[in-house]
Amino acid sequence: MLNSVTDALRAELTSKLPSAAFRELTDAYLREPRSRYQGSGGLLVAPDRTEDVATVVRACAEARVGIVPYGGGTGLVGGQIAESGPVPVILSLERMTRIRATYPAENVLVAEAGVILSNVQDAAEAEGRVFPLSLASEGSARIGGNLSTNAGGVNVLRYGNARDLCLGVEAVLPDGSVLHGLSRLKKDNTGYDMRHLLIGAEGSLGIITAASLKLFPKPAGEGAALMVVEGPEAALDLLALAGDLLGHQVSAFELINHMGLDFLTEVGPEVRAPFADTPEWMVLIDVGCVAGVEPSQALETLFEAAAERGLVTDGVIAQSGAQRDAFWAIRESIPEANKRIGSVSSHDISVPVGRIPEFITRAGAALATLDDFRINCFGHVGDGNLHYNVFPVRGKSRDDYDHQRHAVKRIVHDVVAQMEGSISAEHGVGRLKVADLNRYGDPTKLAAMRAIKAALDPLGIMNPGAVVTA
Repeated sequence: MLNSVTDALRAELTSKLPSAAFRELTDAYLREPRSRYQGSGGLLVAPDRTEDVATVVRACAEARVGIVPYGGGTGLVGGQIAESGPVPVILSLERMTRIRATYPAENVLVAEAGVILSNVQDAAEAEGRVFPLSLASEGSARIGGNLSTNAGGVNVLRYGNARDLCLGVEAVLPDGSVLHGLSRLKKDNTGYDMRHLLIGAEGSLGIITAASLKLFPKPAGEGAALMVVEGPEAALDLLALAGDLLGHQVSAFELINHMGLDFLTEVGPEVRAPFADTPEWMVLIDVGCVAGVEPSQALETLFEAAAERGLVTDGVIAQSGAQRDAFWAIRESIPEANKRIGSVSSHDISVPVGRIPEFITRAGAALATLDDFRINCFGHVGDGNLHYNVFPVRGKSRDDYDHQRHAVKRIVHDVVAQMEGSISAEHGVGRLKVADLNRYGDPTKLAAMRAIKAALDPLGIMNPGAVVTA
């Protein structure tokens, strides 16, 4: 059993940490973006050195007080919010914002966990390199949280998840010891890889304080196109054709349904409509080309080949960087429109790429047996990750469907499980999906996860209630 924060623990930490490490516990630290979770309180501590993080962890271990790590607060599954139970220490990484080193010749950058993702991108840009992890919250999400949740984003097709972009981590383990693992090596076969154990653990096994990140050469040219397709099957055929013609120059391949564009028209944000008539389905293709390949010409070649095969019926190719940004503004505005409409239930799922059309058909049919809904299905079809979100019909609000929220989630996740998919493609498990993980997870994997948790965190102080339960 864990204890709540005591006056004795406050006094001990006050005596050992500088005064700047203590912050006012505002509501921003106690509420997640969708307002599904509300924290009950806690002691907010924001160290700016790994040694001070270790001091906090050791003190909490001795007092048997839980620790909830806090990055940018952008997580959507409640991993950063302790809604109930003993009052914890909330350990924010917001002051650990140093770029410790860059090695452009090695394509490596070392950043502390509190560096905002867009600042990591800027630091890479200053060295003539690219850090390709990109997502809607990159202006406030912090790299430690990105790694702890194994964030994906729009460029997974070409560069992989956060896990694939990390060479090593420095972390404080549950006993307060420091793992010095900031390797720049691409080859190191010396036993268990603690990096991969901590990435995706959401702070349940330790607190990542810094990371060695992979950089990449900048593409010689970049471009984008919006292409209208008849449906998800045609989108997959177009994806395969793009791979055949352009290879690894395809950075992102996003599926967009008309419902996303309808929502933008209904509630904003205001964006420029790409077509006179809103298509049922379209894809956003982004490319980063090698020297000697003109992006717009490469995309034109792809469109012509696709049109000959009957895969696309219309399209527009960006003729400038500003137009490319405008295309992406459409895609990146859809989550905000979703938020303004208010979903009954949102789902971050993945299925095998080839089964995406089948999933969309089966999930829609299954939900129709429950009630009438509006479904906004969009996402990173290139890696099988769909944001499958269910909304009220016009004239109703999500409160009108609150009694059906769990049934909706169950229907969607049942279809995902039947199709050998994942109930969490890139947002993590947090507290929101613990029961779902227990329901759909492989029993042997769950047993191994619990054994690892018990071995590394026998007191259960690391993000209690998140990811895995006893």
